[in-house]
Amino acid sequence: MFNIGELIIYSGHGICKIDEICENTISGITKKYYVLHPLESAELKISTPVDNDKVKMLEIIHKDEAEEILESFKQTGVTWVELTSHREQLYSEIVKEGNRREIAKVVNTLLRKKLKTEAKGKKLYEQDRRLLEFIQRILFSELAMSLNTTYKEIYDKIIVNITISQQ
Repeated sequence: MFNIGELIIYSGHGICKIDEICENTISGITKKYYVLHPLESAELKISTPVDNDKVKMLEIIHKDEAEEILESFKQTGVTWVELTSHREQLYSEIVKEGNRREIAKVVNTLLRKKLKTEAKGKKLYEQDRRLLEFIQRILFSELAMSLNTTYKEIYDKIIVNITISQQ
């Protein structure tokens, strides 16, 4: 169980702060709830049962794991799946699991594809672009927090790691 004031990764909202833990009764059932807000959107309040197993709530990764994830961008990511619908399904399943190392591999693959595509004067498929932006925003923000730096510095370091590995 998390505590008031803790920062966590909450599903599709990214880094959130737990503001309160309270009891609510809905349809005659009383449960404990987290009340939290995304750091990027303080006005948004989220209430979710403490025992909600349908939504991923994860601790922020530690510095050493964040550094390892950054270094992983020197390697290739997951296998590129040519069929768009299969690729979207496979990559989305990886993301839903919540394993940051595996998510980083998906970001790595999509980011490499984006860079290659843009070098040819083209654009990444829309659904690939949306998935990349979504998971990149959450992962890079978490890495920045764990390493006490900025999103931009994380992005720049990852681009350097990808570029070095392609030489």
